[in-house]
Amino acid sequence: MTGTYRPATAILALGDEFYDPATPADFPQTILRYHDEDAAGALGLKLDDDDWVRHFGRFEALPDNLSEPLALRYHGHQFRQYNPEIGDGRGFLFAQLRDGGGRLLDLGTKGSGTTPYSRRGDGRLTLLGGVREVLATRYLEHLGVNTSKSFCLIETGEELTRGDEPSPTRSAVLTRLSHSHIRFGAFQRQAYFQNRDNLAALSDYCRTHFYPDTESVEGMFAQVVARSADSVASWMAAGFVHGVMNTDNMNITGETFDYGPYRFLPHFDPNFTAAYFDHQGLYAFGRQPEAMAWNLAQLAQSLSLIAEDQALIDAMDSFAPLYQAALNTHFLRRLQVESRGFDEDVTLVRAIFKFLLESQTPWPDAWHDWQGGAGRADTPQLHDYRGAAYDDWLELLKHHTPTGEKPDTERPASLLYDEIGALWEPIAADDDWSAFENKLKSFDRA
Repeated sequence: MTGTYRPATAILALGDEFYDPATPADFPQTILRYHDEDAAGALGLKLDDDDWVRHFGRFEALPDNLSEPLALRYHGHQFRQYNPEIGDGRGFLFAQLRDGGGRLLDLGTKGSGTTPYSRRGDGRLTLLGGVREVLATRYLEHLGVNTSKSFCLIETGEELTRGDEPSPTRSAVLTRLSHSHIRFGAFQRQAYFQNRDNLAALSDYCRTHFYPDTESVEGMFAQVVARSADSVASWMAAGFVHGVMNTDNMNITGETFDYGPYRFLPHFDPNFTAAYFDHQGLYAFGRQPEAMAWNLAQLAQSLSLIAEDQALIDAMDSFAPLYQAALNTHFLRRLQVESRGFDEDVTLVRAIFKFLLESQTPWPDAWHDWQGGAGRADTPQLHDYRGAAYDDWLELLKHHTPTGEKPDTERPASLLYDEIGALWEPIAADDDWSAFENKLKSFDRA
């Protein structure tokens, strides 16, 4: 530890109706595969390889921190079916710390073993699943999305059987660094049991630590709506498809986390889905704003036990305009051009969608090629830049002033499905991590 290490145990103030003690799995191996040394340093953690394994593979408690891991209790709507039998089933809250700005941060796990909420699961994570989450968080962070950080990934030496991966497959435990692990489903659980006192206590916890400028539950919910609108708008600009937008996967701070079968758009398709089991397209790319609004409505319903209905309704009514404003902001940021006001920005964004739909230009290339509002003459996508929809949006784009940022000169960073497979192949075959490491470096230029 260094002098900037600031341990916190704020979660304990909620009491044991919100969590259960959990025992980490005893893994046969602990091989450090990835760690975020910069993030650790910012928290006052100066760790060598043995320290990373000791704390995040064997889960020896950090000094003056939580003495035992805690599996958080929550419910949730899963594909809009309410499930009261879930909670942290293969992860737990390991530690809490404060950063240099005083923000409360959580270190939570995935694949750390069974908990009281594992049901019939083994509590494990595949190494491929961990690799996918590291890639997603690094890429999204550089695309301007508010996301958890993949703090470290440790291979654990077990062989797992999974129906959606060639099995047996390698195992891992992932530790995330997040601004809260409190999910919408934590509020739903207390509302399910009609426990107004616990709902109020949970709301007070969130207001104190995540929304300190709010003085009421209604004010907190309005900010959750705003942050969630911004989050889903940033996904749309990034071409990110979450895959499983259940209420238990939504963070009260608006931070994206808990990556499962995510995908990135190869080209614009509003019906593109990430989860092979999403047969109805409930969480398709184009339906993500609708899904976020629906999830917020479930949170509002839970909070209605302790909050004024009209204020909650007013906050829900603000979602659509907040989302559109955030969408404008994130699209213009990717294009590196200035705003011309809400209405003109909306017109440009709609024209972009129309052009991308008709041309089927590869999503990463389109944004890369038009940074600063000027197309690249050397792009391999030059043949896509023609037609009426292209002419319309280009004419609109000409009226937007470049921000003056230096456009990327490298080829566009991307993370398409086939690319992940190509990165995993040398790891699986020869334990060769070089392609994975080079891909992470490419995101630094994104």
